[in-house]
Amino acid sequence: MIIRTLLISCSMLALSGCSSAYYGAMEKLGYEKRDILVDRVEQASDAQGDAQETFQSALEQFQQVIGTPESELNSVYQDINSAFEDSQAAAKRVSDRIDQVEKVAEDLFDEWETELGEYSNANLRRQSEQQLNDTRRQYNALVRQMRQVESRMQPVLTAFQDQVLYLKHNLNAQAIGALKGELGRIESDVTSLIKNMQQSIAESEAFIARFKSP
Repeated sequence: MIIRTLLISCSMLALSGCSSAYYGAMEKLGYEKRDILVDRVEQASDAQGDAQETFQSALEQFQQVIGTPESELNSVYQDINSAFEDSQAAAKRVSDRIDQVEKVAEDLFDEWETELGEYSNANLRRQSEQQLNDTRRQYNALVRQMRQVESRMQPVLTAFQDQVLYLKHNLNAQAIGALKGELGRIESDVTSLIKNMQQSIAESEAFIARFKSP
């Protein structure tokens, strides 16, 4: 939590593109790029956890449309439109967090690679190089999992948007019938998405544990 507070206080440097100033400020506080990477992976994992709940809640809102009397469809439309917008915002947070993970990881690995050439002890250099390769492999697997989650969110958002628009323009039984016909596919997509999110969160936890181990 301490590093997260410090990261937030230094965020303006990072957002302004002053990476060297940002890293320099963090190093003076005792935090290296590896610490920042761990924190950003945690943030990305948290964002996926929040998105999981948001998408599940949105699905439940869409499911409630079935059987709604026509006289109440306008109110229901407002609810599902809000659920769709919440899902959009949650998806954007996930994408932003993944981008932040990739940025610091790239900088960390570049620095690590450069510093391999500074060893005078060949045995220590080989050990460090092996650690770098192992860490990079695990990181690549993690980011692939995160990006898969990101890619699976878009079809769900598209389906949500289609139903919101159709209901907006057809506040009648026809709109309910159209949603009912698509609901099975939407439910399947959300279930698959949530499963991917859970796998990605587990991958994040394993990556963090590796970095925090002695």
